Formats: sequence, structure tokens, C-alpha cells
Amino acid sequence: MELLKELCTMDGISGFEKNIAKIMQREFRKTCDSVEVDNFGNVIGRKGNGKRKIMLAAHMDEVGLMVKHINEKGFVSFVKIGGIDDRILLGKRVVIKSKKGDVQGVIGSKPPHLQKKKEREKIIRHEELFIDIGAKNEKEAKKKIEVGDPIIFEPNFGKLTDDLLYGKAIDDRIGCYTLIKIMEKIPKNIKATIYAVGTAQEEVGLKGARVSAFKLNPDYAFAIDTTIAGDTPQIKETESSLKIGKGPAITITEAGGRGVVTHPRLRELLIKTAKKYKIPYQIDVLEGGMTDGAIIYLTREGIPTGVISIPTRYIHGPTGIFSMRDLNNSVRLLTKVLVEFKV
Repeated sequence: MELLKELCTMDGISGFEKNIAKIMQREFRKTCDSVEVDNFGNVIGRKGNGKRKIMLAAHMDEVGLMVKHINEKGFVSFVKIGGIDDRILLGKRVVIKSKKGDVQGVIGSKPPHLQKKKEREKIIRHEELFIDIGAKNEKEAKKKIEVGDPIIFEPNFGKLTDDLLYGKAIDDRIGCYTLIKIMEKIPKNIKATIYAVGTAQEEVGLKGARVSAFKLNPDYAFAIDTTIAGDTPQIKETESSLKIGKGPAITITEAGGRGVVTHPRLRELLIKTAKKYKIPYQIDVLEGGMTDGAIIYLTREGIPTGVISIPTRYIHGPTGIFSMRDLNNSVRLLTKVLVEFKV
């Protein structure tokens, strides 16, 4: 729990993954034969010396905001970094990660009491919102923050039940946790070379996966990410039939085929291994959204790639919910696949 909490509460929006990267380096050094940080900021842990090269990828970055402007009254305008629904922003507590230290803030807007009927009926866009940091004016605000400072949702982490946990940046810090645990469990004499990559800037274009896959040029790859759980109100089963607690999701295709189309041999390997060891699993066919797998499998002459995702509620928001059982089964499934790898 302590490692999960540390991962989920740490800051690291796209392009500002330095602090989460330090955690990944620290944990990889405990179990990997070598650890490096490439020019793009990806953290790469290597274990084993077999001829076959297998890459595992989980992205370190989280969605967030960035300071765009500070007005004369000391209020802060911002841009979104990554895909965030404007409807969730109003009233949220945030932390501006200033060079001078953390600055607390609250996202505000014109109150409903003063809005005209047409104003109340429309979605308030993020351009109309602002962050209140309690500054009296622009001069006081600029003593604390500056344009370009990254902003995260206020860190949170905890339990709803013995199995269901909640926290900030679940997407994809639980994938990072999975990477760490897999590298702990695979033996040093594994008959392959395993590269575990904490990728940078996934939320803004799958960028870290692109450069790390080009550098490593693996024979096979697996991306580890979160996916949308469909077991909440307003989501139809035809949109998502995935349920929290029913096992990790094996992806067939993403974004209606625009993302990764899982290599059939890896798809069958994942399903066969899950059945062999009685590991619960679900099948995921996504109409929207992509993972690092979408760019890895297009690298160089093409890399056979599979995707394992953990069903999660409320991703790309201030707080997500996931099942610890699904997380542990993701670790178990991929560890078994790697140790017995046959395609």
C-alpha cells in the first residue's frame, strides 16, 4: 500500500515526470540488472540476458493543467495537459508545483446565483475558469508562481473497501506499480531480456513509447495501462461491459482499429495463460482511447504488441477507483507469460 500511495500521490504531468521517474529508478535498482534514463526522460530497467527482447511499458505521466496567465487581481488562467472533461473542473482543489514550493488553489467561476438562464444551461469551458490561490494581486501571485508551472489535482489515496481503492493519477500509476512488481517476480535467469519502461508524455501523444521502442527495438512488447470500467450508471454494456474486480482486460483493438490491433499470437498467449492458471480476465474492444501499444507496434518494421489494462472508474479525473484484485492478477498474468513465453 505504501508504494501504491507514493506512486499515486506523486506529481508528474506530461513533460514533468522527474519526481515519479525517481521512484521508478529507485524501485528498478532493487531488482534489475541495469537502470537508465534516456534522453526523453523514460526510465528503462533491464533484467535477463536472453536473445529474445521483450519490452514492457507503462506511462508515468498524469493528466493535469499548466499556468497560462496571471491577471492583475492575482487569479490564474490555465491550459489542460491531456484529455480532461471540462465538466469535472469547477470547484476542484489543485496544487501548483512552483519552483518555490507547492501552492494550493481552488478552481473557480462565476457563481450560479449570478448566472443568466442560458449561462446555467451550458457547460463552463476551462477557458472561462480560473484558479484562486488567495493572492491579493498579480504582484503577490508572481512571488509564488509563474507562467508554465505544472498543476496537479490535489493528491489523494485510500480504501473504499478491502478490495476497492481510490486515488489520484490511477492512470497509469497502477501500471507503473505492475511494472515494478513484475520485475521483482521474474527470475534473473529468465530466458529472455526483459525491458521495463516507465514512459514519459503518453497522455499528450504516446511520445515516450515511440522513442524508447525505437531505441530498444524489441522482438515483442506489452503495454500496461488502465481502461474504462463500464459498471457505473449511464454507461451501456454495449459501450463497455468491463467490470471492476472481474480481472484484467486483454485488449483486442483500440480506438476502433486506429490504435493497437493486438498481434494474434500474443492475444492467444495471454488468453491461454490466463486459462491455464485460472486467472480471471476480460476482453476489451475499445472505440476510443489508445495506449503506448498503439505507437510501439508501429515502430521500425513493426513490433508484435499486446495490451493488458486494469478496469478503472473515473480515469482522467481528480480521483479514480480500481480493484486491488485486478491489479494483482495483472502482475500474475504477465509474469507467467514472460516466464513461459512461447509464440
